[in-house]
Amino acid sequence: MTAGSRGDVAPFTGLGHGLVRAGHEVTLVTHGCFADLVTGSGVGFHPLPVDPRAELESGRGRRLHRSVTGAGKIVRLAGLARSLAGRLTDGMVAAARAGDVLLLSGSLEPLGYAVAEGLGLPSVGVHLQPLAPTRQFAPPVAGAGSWGPTANRAAGYGVNLAVERVFAETVRGLRKEFGLPPVGTVAARRARERRAWPVHHGFSPLVVPRPPDWRRGLDVSGYWWPYTSEDARLPSALEDFLDAGPPPVFVGLGSATVPDPGRLSGEIVRALRAAGLRGVIQRGWGELHASGDDMFTVGEVPHSVLFPRTAAVVHHAGAGTTGAGLRAGVPAVPVPVQFDEGFWAARLVALGVAPGVLSPRGLRAERLAPALVRATTDPAYRRNARVLAERLRAEDGVTPVAETLTRLEHPGHS
Repeated sequence: MTAGSRGDVAPFTGLGHGLVRAGHEVTLVTHGCFADLVTGSGVGFHPLPVDPRAELESGRGRRLHRSVTGAGKIVRLAGLARSLAGRLTDGMVAAARAGDVLLLSGSLEPLGYAVAEGLGLPSVGVHLQPLAPTRQFAPPVAGAGSWGPTANRAAGYGVNLAVERVFAETVRGLRKEFGLPPVGTVAARRARERRAWPVHHGFSPLVVPRPPDWRRGLDVSGYWWPYTSEDARLPSALEDFLDAGPPPVFVGLGSATVPDPGRLSGEIVRALRAAGLRGVIQRGWGELHASGDDMFTVGEVPHSVLFPRTAAVVHHAGAGTTGAGLRAGVPAVPVPVQFDEGFWAARLVALGVAPGVLSPRGLRAERLAPALVRATTDPAYRRNARVLAERLRAEDGVTPVAETLTRLEHPGHS
């Protein structure tokens, strides 16, 4: 079960496909607009009613743009999520009644855990970000960096409790409906910790090492690459563009929306041309676009097929796109828009695959062009990216999750 944008869904198609190959029957429970992502994967699909893009483009969704600070965006996103929780619940309960184990993304953990408890089902966390409190770094949803060990950990607890409170009213109603005793948000979180509730994280320990102060039961498993069929191809017109010149730079902001896509698109094109580079511009939810013989605008295309054929990738540093770029072994220029994207952008710089982090607010060609030149001409970035990609491809993020499912199905299994 997951909710959010495409990046919050796509990795679970790969995890689901891997679990199907391991002998499990898997259903992805998420927004109906993402049904096509599981086509051919062997994973079933149960739609939830909310359309995340429509919500982001609504009046209250657009107010996220007007929040200058990360904290302001988080507060407004929490309000949006709180208003949608009730609409998600019925679909989640209906899907759970047909299941044996619930795998819950971080975005739906409090709500999904209440559903599992009410139905007497075991559950497992499957997180795409390191959400558990730690002294090592500040909460990723608050951006990058460290506020010091004590403040980092305290802020981590604060963010987790804020997420619990988003769903508190809906969880209260669910527990009453299932005949469960009421429980406060702090008690609910602590109960999961005391039980060492298992959580697998779908990123590599090479990218974010497991913090040493994490509790038992929190595992950094490795990436869950989105499912892509073996015969996946790029559109023929894009193939022709790729063949017509040197490797281009990919530019995309994924599911992020921007206040002025026309201005931003113009600055991106100007920067690419100033750097002497061709570009593949992904339209995305931000409606970026470009024209000219040296530019190509695309919709959704498999990153696993396109990225290895690029000179570099400019992206919003969402967890999924960050992983896709690392897997392809190409340099990055991160332009984080909000939430955990600043955290992943900083990791790209620390790993030596990106020359720096750029802000999307007021982004100008004069800043983007030098970063593009560095990323595509300094051999260290590509060398670091290729070495890391080889190590990432050797990892298996699915098996640890499959082993946890085996233990839940056969408690005496060792």
